[in-house]
Amino acid sequence: MDKKLDQAKRDLVIANRILAMEGVVDAYGHVSVRHPHDPTRFFIARSLSPELVTLDDIVEYTLDGKAIDDTRPPYLERFIHGALYEKRPDVMNVIHAHAEATLPFGITKTPLRPVTHMAGAIGATVPVWDIEDKFGDATNLLVTNREQGLDLADCLGPNRVVLMRGHGFSAVHSSFIGLTTMSVYLPANARILLESLRLG
Repeated sequence: MDKKLDQAKRDLVIANRILAMEGVVDAYGHVSVRHPHDPTRFFIARSLSPELVTLDDIVEYTLDGKAIDDTRPPYLERFIHGALYEKRPDVMNVIHAHAEATLPFGITKTPLRPVTHMAGAIGATVPVWDIEDKFGDATNLLVTNREQGLDLADCLGPNRVVLMRGHGFSAVHSSFIGLTTMSVYLPANARILLESLRLG
């Protein structure tokens, strides 16, 4: 048994469950982990609500979004994960979520910055990616191919979080603990900042 590989998959299941329980990911959110031995591969669940993910649901993918020996339905936006791993060799974990609290900042492009100590990990700069800028106004806002994923990754740059206009956010980290903690406090920080802005 490969203990490192087994642990990576188990941590992925746990992250799915925690983020679902905390309301960060809805039925369509997803989390992934880079293969611990092969940086050109990553693991993510088959298309399934995160709160239901088990070890049997974990699928291995290449960075261009192709499943390895698995024909079960994939997440349409798996290209987010592959592109972020491709562009950021330092990244070990990726999340894409539709947390509603972040939406006003992506829609208005009002800077989302950390205003609470627990949200400091999101970083001082949170860019906003608008799919319309490069791919026009006829998309459904979903990242459904590699080209869109790479454009999103370019917008993220060296940062940890990128907002997606009208869609949600994607974030990266070097550990599951870091990714999970940051993702839980990101929407909370957004709610606090929004209330603070209302108060002037």
